[in-house]
Amino acid sequence: MATTITITGAGGQIGYALLFRIAAGDMLGPDEKVRLRLLEIPQGLGAAEGAALELQDGAFDLLEHVEVTDDAATGFDGCDIALLVGARPRGPGMERADLLAANAGIFGPQGRAIAENANPGVRVTVVGNPANTNALIAAASADGVPAERFTALTRLDENRARAQLSVALGAPITGIRRVPIWGNHSATQFPDVTHATVDGRPVLDALAERFDDVQGWLDQTFIPRVAKRGAEIIEVRGSSSVASAANATIEHTRDWVRGTDDWTSAGVVSHGEYGVPEGLVSSFPVRAVDGEWRIVEGLELSDWARSRIDASVAELACEREAVRALGVL
Repeated sequence: MATTITITGAGGQIGYALLFRIAAGDMLGPDEKVRLRLLEIPQGLGAAEGAALELQDGAFDLLEHVEVTDDAATGFDGCDIALLVGARPRGPGMERADLLAANAGIFGPQGRAIAENANPGVRVTVVGNPANTNALIAAASADGVPAERFTALTRLDENRARAQLSVALGAPITGIRRVPIWGNHSATQFPDVTHATVDGRPVLDALAERFDDVQGWLDQTFIPRVAKRGAEIIEVRGSSSVASAANATIEHTRDWVRGTDDWTSAGVVSHGEYGVPEGLVSSFPVRAVDGEWRIVEGLELSDWARSRIDASVAELACEREAVRALGVL
């Protein structure tokens, strides 16, 4: 039986970058047939319909069916995997509270539609920003669906962190592991190298051979560049990250379904781990086991790491209070 995958904002750039790789088997493997539901707002239907025509012309062996719709009930009907890409971007002069309110009007109804129409084992990944709080809104609105089935994408941040370490150390990226992202997918996020390894040895030892002041490099160069990489790409490219965001979404979903052999990063609901308030959708170091994300517990945190995690989590708590003030939660 084919896996039904719903992509919201499917007519946008990230959606376009996702569709053909999913149809080619990059996400679920070369033996898993897929059915795609492209959910768009009315203004985006033309772009989504054009993408559907191209998917047809691609003659993908794994692609059983493509459907384009602007109706959420139809879009999420029987879906096994939902990739919530479409979101309201922050416009000029828009306050963060305004952004949260606009996205509550998107992700609240989507959460309800998922609860009413998706398969019981649905897996939901929120890509559209602010991803952590949008995932919180969707989960809170999906009555009867376990909150653990809603996640926020922070794999892109982890990939950016590993890539920066690869450049700094002159080492292949395949050898750089255990670089989790903590907290919010925002400028406050904490890419943590404390337990990271490069070819099996501690990254901190390798950095000490390259930099006289490792702590200064981490605080002044590495962490800010990872956190602000999206803005850097916009400045250089003239538009936001597309292919790298789609790639991270595919990796996140593939790992969730097929499992991991080591740590990665995902925004998942907290049950109080590491002092993160219960119910927040925060990024943690995680493993995927038997189709579920499990937070890696028992890691020692320095005062420096603890302070950075606390700052990002505090931002998440403020966003939750702002959403509560709107009467959404």
